[in-house]
Amino acid sequence: MSDRRTASATTSPNAHKPSTRWRPGRAGRREPPAWTLALADGTDAGFFGPGSAVWAVNGALPTLVAGIRALLLQTLNPGAMAGVHDWSRYREDPLGRLDGTVRWVATTTFGDRASATAASAFVSRLHEHVTGTYVDAHGTERAYAANDEDLLRWVHDAFTEAFIGAHALWGGPIPGGPDAYVREWSQAGLLMGVANPPTTVAELHAEMDAYLAEAKPDARVAEAVRFLRKPRLPGMTGRLYPILFGGAVASLDRHQRELLGLRRPWWPAVTLTRMLIVGGARMLGPVSPSEQNARARVARLAAAAAAGAEGEAATLPGSGKTGV
Repeated sequence: MSDRRTASATTSPNAHKPSTRWRPGRAGRREPPAWTLALADGTDAGFFGPGSAVWAVNGALPTLVAGIRALLLQTLNPGAMAGVHDWSRYREDPLGRLDGTVRWVATTTFGDRASATAASAFVSRLHEHVTGTYVDAHGTERAYAANDEDLLRWVHDAFTEAFIGAHALWGGPIPGGPDAYVREWSQAGLLMGVANPPTTVAELHAEMDAYLAEAKPDARVAEAVRFLRKPRLPGMTGRLYPILFGGAVASLDRHQRELLGLRRPWWPAVTLTRMLIVGGARMLGPVSPSEQNARARVARLAAAAAAGAEGEAATLPGSGKTGV
């Protein structure tokens, strides 16, 4: 997910500590968080790299809408919804949960392989205690655990479908097309413990349809949807959010909206969202801080490799150089 977003400071017990969030200030952009700057470090180009479908999709501003779309879709799995209802602090700290998700997506997308693997392992450790029971769509009580492979697959599929769906409406060309994105981003599912994640759009939609056949749109879902409609975000983020939410709802298909109890906005949500994305790209630039630092890492590694190759060639017999 793109980390080009705004948020206002809030008063908290940790208000005296340096913020972990990157926020454009009144006088311009503030310094990105340390984890974004750390993406310039590392020993390889990562699982994807420049020119990949994942960089094209996850580094683009439609991810602002895709994140909302993904959260809406995720509520429709009763096991996942039970975990969020029982354990998540999204009501008290919506920006905190957003920051955590943005950090994982950005690090997995733009970090080197070690950083991406470590970020996924960190999320898995956070989920170890998220367990409980829920009643499924057929009235049967079942146990859940956030690290269960089935729930992880649902979350991965919902994210993938949301990202590719939002990009289809508001994004640019994808190197290799949508199937390339699903295939490449399946690596993120593997890192989180999903065995054999879908690698084509057709496979992804088939899995989504199977999950949605067991959806349980109950009071918990309605509560989560109400919160996602009006999360009371501060500052400019809060003022622009209704457009992004409307775009996310409009991007869903009719069956998904019906399950969520939502109607397509009467106003031109897709068009206004496009205007907002285009305006945001002009104001913030085409490349996020995460991608800028990742490109710096890739360039540094390429320069080091070239220098090493040149030094090795200089020591070869007949080169006319001593190599000293």
